Amino acid sequence: MKKQNVRTISLIVCTFTYLLVGAAVFDALESETEKKRWDALQAVERMVIKRYNITEEDFKVMETVVLKSEPHKAGQQWKFTGAFYYATTVLTTIGYGHSTPTTIGGKLFTMCYAIVGIPLGLVMFQSIGERVNRLSSYVIKTVKTSLHCHNTSASEVNLICVVTTLSSLTIAGGAAAFSKFEGWSYFDSVYYCFITLTTIGFGDMVALQKDNALNRKPEYVMFALIFILFGLAIVAASLNLLVLRFVTMNTEDERRDEAQAMQALQVAVRLEGDVITANGSILSGHIGHDAVSSDVDAASICSCHCACFRATRHKRYEFKVRRSPSRIRHLLQPTVLPMKEFSGDQPSTFSLYHNQASTALLQPPFPGNELPPVYQPQQRASV
Repeated sequence: MKKQNVRTISLIVCTFTYLLVGAAVFDALESETEKKRWDALQAVERMVIKRYNITEEDFKVMETVVLKSEPHKAGQQWKFTGAFYYATTVLTTIGYGHSTPTTIGGKLFTMCYAIVGIPLGLVMFQSIGERVNRLSSYVIKTVKTSLHCHNTSASEVNLICVVTTLSSLTIAGGAAAFSKFEGWSYFDSVYYCFITLTTIGFGDMVALQKDNALNRKPEYVMFALIFILFGLAIVAASLNLLVLRFVTMNTEDERRDEAQAMQALQVAVRLEGDVITANGSILSGHIGHDAVSSDVDAASICSCHCACFRATRHKRYEFKVRRSPSRIRHLLQPTVLPMKEFSGDQPSTFSLYHNQASTALLQPPFPGNELPPVYQPQQRASV
C-alpha cells in the first residue's frame, strides 16, 4: 500500500478517535452542570408563572421578546460600523452569530459575498503569514550572528518558537484590553481571544455588544478589528509552519513516486538478441541498454580512421545478430577485402558485410563454431 494511503487512513482513524475522546471528556465535564442549570431554570419558570398567574403561552411570548430584543440592546448592528464588523466576521469565517441578516436580499448577498471573500481572506492571511515568517527568519539570523553562533540559519524549530511567542503575546495583550473594556474576567477574555483567532466563533462572548459601543466608542471598534486581523495573520504564520507541512506531504510523496516510475521506465529499455564484439566475446541481450552501449562503444568491431574517411571517423559500426541457443555456425561472417589506394601513399581499407547478391566477393565461412579474426584497421602512416 502506498505511503499516502496509509497516512490518510491513519489520519482518519486518529481524527475519529480524537472526536470520541473529546466527546467523552466534554460529557464528563458539562453534562452534570447542564442538568443542574436546566432544573434551576425550570424552577424559576414555574415560580414566575405561579406568582403572576401567567399562562404558559404568555410566558413563551415573553421569552421570545426577551431573546429577540437582546441584540438590539447593543445598539444598531447594521449601520456602517456594525456592518463592517459583520463583514469582517464573514470574511474571516468567525461567524459569531450576534447579528444575522433577516431580509432575502441580505441573505443572498451574504452567500455571494462569502463565496468571493472567504478565499480572498485566506490567501491574504496566508501571504501575511509568509511575510511574518520571513521577518522572523531575518531576526533570528541577525540575533544568531550577533551572538557569534556557529549555525546562523533559522530552523523550523526556531520559527515555531518565535511564532508561538508572538501568538501568546497577542492573546495576552488582547485579553487584557477586552477585560478592561468589556468587564470580563481575565480568563474569560483569554478564552474569547482564543475562540476568535482560531475562527471557532461560538458567539457566547462577543465584543462591542454593550452600551452601544459600535456607535459611541470608535477607538474601541478600531482596536477590536485590528486585533482580529493581526491575530489571524499570526495564526496563519503558525499554520504555514505546522499544518501546511503535513498537508503537502502527500503531494511530495506523489511527485517522488512519479519520478521513480519515470526512472524505472528509462532503465527498463532492453536489447533483443546478442552482440559480437571485436574481441570475440558475446554480450547477452538481457543486459541493460546503457551497459551494452558502453561495452560496444569501447570495443566496436570496425572503426575506420582512414584519411579519406576523416569526416566520419567517429562513427562506429557494430555487428548485432540474433544467436541460436545451440548453434551459431549458420551465421555468415564478415570478410575484409583490401581496396585500392585512393591517393598518394595513404592506404585505405574497409570492412565489407556479407551480401548474398555478390557471391563473387564472399569467401567460405570458417568451419565449426570458431569466430573469424576481426580486422584491425591499419594505422595511418606518418608523413
